[in-house]
Amino acid sequence: MARYIGPKTKIARKFGDPIYGPDKYFERKNFPPGQHGLSKKRKKTSEYGIQLQEKQKAKYTYGILEKQFANMFHKASRSKGITGEVLLQLLESRLDNLVYRLGIAPTRAAARQLVGHKHILVDGDLVNIPSYTVKPGQVISVREKSKSLEVITNAIAGTNHSKYPWLEWDSNTRTGKYLNVPERTEIPENIKEQLIVELYSK
Repeated sequence: MARYIGPKTKIARKFGDPIYGPDKYFERKNFPPGQHGLSKKRKKTSEYGIQLQEKQKAKYTYGILEKQFANMFHKASRSKGITGEVLLQLLESRLDNLVYRLGIAPTRAAARQLVGHKHILVDGDLVNIPSYTVKPGQVISVREKSKSLEVITNAIAGTNHSKYPWLEWDSNTRTGKYLNVPERTEIPENIKEQLIVELYSK
């Protein structure tokens, strides 16, 4: 399964936003990467460049490659509603993202690995496809023999499970329920989705 495995702080510095979560190295060097990151006067970015950068930022944030992202955009454009918002809602409905949001994994990359390695159940059935679209009402849980995995127990212990109003967490059974598709105002990612729509509309 192809995915980005390069340096994450460098990508966060490129976009000027800690897209992979809290990062002490980003806080220390919150300027563009490279030898002249602090001093270089950058040329004014074109309208196309700004739109492209926003698309790249969304791709890196959710850990999706180009073709998959394009397919998701086309699916959003065919759906009812505002295309940019629907796109983000589709991204939020991915199984790997919800495993991360529920606090079962510390990062989206770790969540993708848990799903791929068959540790996650949806409505009691094993699902090992990270891009699987979870529907409202479905229950996400950890496979019984995987509940003692250190990465899972540490992540669950250090998470505020009531953080997202569209998710419900049961700490006794260690299961999470996807209550409803989130509104745009509830999605915390700093992404200007309208720029992505404009880019694909060209």
